[in-house]
This record gives sequence, C-alpha cells and structure tokens, in this order.
Amino acid sequence: MSRARLAAALVAVTASTLVAAQVTGTFPPVPLASKVFASPADLPYKVDTDVGLIRGVQSGYNICNSTTQNQESLCQTAYFNSFDDFCIWGPIEPDGVVGDIEGEMIAWCSKPGHGTRLIPEGALTGLQWIQTPDYVVAVGFLDQTLVNIKAGDWGGEMDPHGADLRGNPMGGVMFSTAFTGQPVQVIEWHNFIGGNKFCLKACDPSRQDDAHYCEHIFDRIGCDYNIPNNAVDGVFEHCKGDNQDFPGIYTENGEVKTYTQPAESLGAISTMPYQPKVPPHSECVTFSSAAIFTGLPSASKPLSTAAPTGTGTGAAGGTGTRSGGAAGPAATGTSTRTGTAAGANSTDSGAEKVAIPLISALGVLFAAVFLS
Repeated sequence: MSRARLAAALVAVTASTLVAAQVTGTFPPVPLASKVFASPADLPYKVDTDVGLIRGVQSGYNICNSTTQNQESLCQTAYFNSFDDFCIWGPIEPDGVVGDIEGEMIAWCSKPGHGTRLIPEGALTGLQWIQTPDYVVAVGFLDQTLVNIKAGDWGGEMDPHGADLRGNPMGGVMFSTAFTGQPVQVIEWHNFIGGNKFCLKACDPSRQDDAHYCEHIFDRIGCDYNIPNNAVDGVFEHCKGDNQDFPGIYTENGEVKTYTQPAESLGAISTMPYQPKVPPHSECVTFSSAAIFTGLPSASKPLSTAAPTGTGTGAAGGTGTRSGGAAGPAATGTSTRTGTAAGANSTDSGAEKVAIPLISALGVLFAAVFLS
C-alpha cells in the first residue's frame, strides 16, 4: 500500500474511532435511583445501559446466580438482609483505592446464595447490626485487603446517586428482606468503607424519610457522622435501636442546626461543629463469627474458579467528592475527586480514558501523513 493510501486509510479509521469514542454527555436519561424493580427476578442483565457518557459503561452485571458465584464474580446486585446475610461494595482487583474506582465496585457478601463474591473467612473482625423503625444498619471492622482494598486507604462512600446520578457503583442495586420478609429494592442507601472499617445503612423504601436517613451529601465525614454508632472491634452483636437524627442535623443550645460540608478544595476537614449522637439500642445479642459466617472461602483460596456465564465489559472512574473514609473527618482519605453529590459536572478519569486513545490515534494519523 502506498503512503498516500495508508494515510487515507488511517484517516478513515481515526474518524470512526473519534465517532465511536465520542462523549455525548454526563447525565443519564433516567437516574439510577429512579430505576425501580419489583424483585431480583425483574432485573436486566445490566441496570445501566447508557453509552457515550463521560464515565463509560457499567463494569459488571445484575443477573446473578449460582453460575456467577465465585471470587471472580462481577455481580453488582447486593443484598442487605440480616446480621449474617449482607453485602458490602468492594473493588474488582486487589489494591483498589476506593476513591478511584467507586464507580466499578462489585458486591462482596457474607453468605453464599447471591451469585456474588464472598467476604473471605476471617476478614470480618467485628460487627454491630441494628434494626430501627426506618432502616437497618451494619457497622463492621475488617481486614480490607481481603476484599481488594489497598492497605492504608481511608476509602470513601458509595450510594445510588453520585455526581452524575448514575450511582457508585454504576448500575449497583440493593435488595433487602429486613422490612417485609421478602426481597424489596432499597432505593436509598449509603456505604462507607476504608481504614479497616465499614458501615452500610439501608433505608426502608416504604417510609417517607428514607432519603433523609440515607443522605448522600456528607461523603467526607464518614461512618461516625452518617451512621453514629458504638461498634467495637472484636464484638459481634445484633440489636434493636431507635432512629438516629438525620445526618448533618444537630442541636446546639436548644437550636436545631444543619451542617454544611465544605468544598474539597478547602482541604481536609480537621474539625466539626458538633459531636454525633449515638441513638439508644437494646435487646442486643452477641454471637460468634465462626458459628454464623460459614461456607466462606479462605483468604488465599477462592471458593470456585469457574468463570461466570455473564461478564461485564468496560470501566468507569469514580466521580463526586469521595475523599471521606469510613473513619470520618479525622482521616479524609487519598482521593481528590471533584464535583458535588448534588449533580455537578464530573471531572474524573472517564475523560482521560476517552482522551488517551484519541490522542494515540491522532498521533498515528499525523505520522502517516507526515511520511506520505
């Protein structure tokens, strides 16, 4: 082929690459929190089918069963049923930094049967499960490296909103039997993980204040302020409890006030104007983790090496102000994500993933034209 023909061919290839990789927007036509499913049986293969948006495509899948239950699963359907049957969000690959890959998180569960990865045996070192009139919550301690989070990472927050309303993780949905005895979709939830601690609150979708109890705008102040608790590492217990105050709402000298989280550009949050109030709880029952968490793989040996029948493609970077870890403002984490949970335009690595192949293609094109 002559250089002129080669140059012409490369022009055509590059043009098609530009069209294929073109980012057409940031926000989806339907936000993740508005996608409602009557039961897990009604889930599509992927909840997020949007293409051309800045964060790319959903990294996993939502139809999960026995064929996808292994330590390579990319299931993004989580369950939050009881103290011995719950899931948290964790990275796909080892040494994940939560703030960088929160859009790609997959479900890690404490019990077989959901088609997900399993939290390895011995990873959980403490757990407090509390059921209240409006929500259920788990606060736990763990070796986070066993669920692929990098040692020393103070983590961040996952919720069904995100800066672009596609959620973190994108396409991630949650069901719970804690409210009716049957699996119902949890519309509002938030999950903090990092610093070898996690907390997850799932709010009852039938209650009018679910969006307030599971607020998603205080992603930098961690578990202690979003889910006030007195959980202790080494103790496993489940309790009944009262509702907490809405996150960010506190009383000072008899006056009810609302906390405003500062912009991440102002630096780490080193002080807070109030101390979180831990709601009372009762009827606590302690249990042994070894007696409850059974059927789990060892940390070094996966439960199964079979490949799932459903596979997800694509990758998505995290968005939003995800610098706060599970431990709260004293440890503000390693991420430098920008944007706001209220829906500001994202400036994450999704744009870089589009830009890099385009730059490479243009470089080849220019070289070919120069040589022709």
